[in-house]
Amino acid sequence: MKELFPTIPSIDYDGPDSNRELAFKYYQPDAVAAGSANGATQKESLRFSMAFWHSMTAGGRDPFGDPTAVRPWDGVGDPMEVARMRMRGVFELTEKLSIPFFCFHDRDIAPQGDTLRETNRNLDKIVALAKDLMRSSPTRLLWGTANLFGDPRFMHGAATSPDPRVFAYAAGQVKKALEATLELGGLNYVFWGGREGYETLLNTDMKREQDNLARFLRMAVEYAKEIGFTGQFLIEPKPKEPTKHQYDADAAACYAFLKEYELLPYFKLNIETNHATLAGHTIQHELRYARERGILGSVDANQGDELLGWDTDQFPTNLYVSTLMMYEIQKNGGLGSGGLNFDAKPRRGSYRPEDLAAAHVAGMDAMARGYEAAARMITDGALEKPLAERYAGWGEGIGASIEAGKESFKSLEAAALDIKAIELSSGRQEYLESVVNRYI
Repeated sequence: MKELFPTIPSIDYDGPDSNRELAFKYYQPDAVAAGSANGATQKESLRFSMAFWHSMTAGGRDPFGDPTAVRPWDGVGDPMEVARMRMRGVFELTEKLSIPFFCFHDRDIAPQGDTLRETNRNLDKIVALAKDLMRSSPTRLLWGTANLFGDPRFMHGAATSPDPRVFAYAAGQVKKALEATLELGGLNYVFWGGREGYETLLNTDMKREQDNLARFLRMAVEYAKEIGFTGQFLIEPKPKEPTKHQYDADAAACYAFLKEYELLPYFKLNIETNHATLAGHTIQHELRYARERGILGSVDANQGDELLGWDTDQFPTNLYVSTLMMYEIQKNGGLGSGGLNFDAKPRRGSYRPEDLAAAHVAGMDAMARGYEAAARMITDGALEKPLAERYAGWGEGIGASIEAGKESFKSLEAAALDIKAIELSSGRQEYLESVVNRYI
C-alpha cells in the first residue's frame, strides 16, 4: 500500500549525541527498561499511545486562526475517504515510531451523519478497516471513548443534560463506542466529562445532574458486562474548559464522586498533565493522590504553558516533570492495562508532517529519560530515605501509639503539658530538588 507519509522514515535510536531530527536519543524500544524486574522492554514498560484526535484530525487550528497543517488528505472531498486515509495514517505512523497503541473518540475516526443510525453505519465501516489493518500491524487500541461534547446537542451536558432526550442520545452513542472498542480489542474505555458540569447555579439542579451522571456510568458498567467487555473503565479529570464548573474537576473530586455512588470497584483515572495544571495542581500531585487510593489507571502525557490559561496540549519535554511522573508510575507498579497516551499536538507553526513525527520523538525521549532517572532514584532510595527520616517519629513512641489508635485528647494533653520546646527537622526542599536534578 502506498505510504501516506513518505518523508517520515522508520525512527531509529541514534543515542544522546545525535543531532538528527527524526531519531531517538533516549528511547530504545527493544532495550530492557531501567529497574525492570522481569526484563520488560522500554516499549512494554512505557506503553506509548498516539492520540487519533490530535495526530490525525487536528489541523493546527486554534481559537484565533484557521488550520495550518499540511496532511495527505487535504483536498479530499469525500469525508469517508478522509476517514479511511486517517485510519491508515495512524497505523503507518505508530509503526514507524514504534508506538504500540492508539486512542480515539468515535467522532474522530468516522464522520457524523444526519442520524445516529447513519453515524453508526459510518463508524462500522471504519472499525472494520481498523480491524483489517490490525491483522498485519502490531499496533493495538489502548482505549476508545465517545465525543459527548462537540455537537451542539451537548451544549448543556450529556449525561447531566436537563433534557432526558440528550441523555438517551448520549447513552446510545456510548453504547456504540463501547461496541467499537470491544470489536477492536481495546484495553480500556475512557469517560471524559467534557460538558458534564455547569456555568451558573442559577439554572442548575446540581444534585439531579450528579445523580444522573452516576446512573449513566452504572448503565455503562452493566452494558459492558452484557457484551463481554472486560477492559478497564477510566475517568479523565479536568477542572474547566469548556464548562466552568466540571464535576470531574480533579482526582480528589472524581474519587469522592465514585466513592459516594459506589462506583469505585469499576473505575480508575486517566490523569492528564495539562488538566492537573488547570486544576492548580502538579501532575505529581494528581498521580500521587490516585496512586495512594488505588485508582491510577492511565496517563495522558502532555504539558501546558503556565503563562496561558487554557489547555494547550503541548508535547511533554520537561525532564523534571517527566521524571517525577515516572517516579509515581513506577511506585504504582506501572499502569496495568493503561499507558502513556500523547494527548498532544504540534504547535500551529509546526505544520509539516515531519514536525508531527519530531514532536512524538521529543515526547518519547523525554518520557524514556524520565523513566530511567526515576528507576535509579527508586533503586537508590534517593527520595524514600529522606522521607522516612522526616516521619521517623511516627514509627515509635507517642507517634506509633497515635497511629495505632491508642491515644485520646486527654492522654495527648498529659504527654504534651511539660514539653518545653520542639526542635523540628528541616524540610530540605532545595536539597531534594537538587537530588532530582542530579538523577536527570
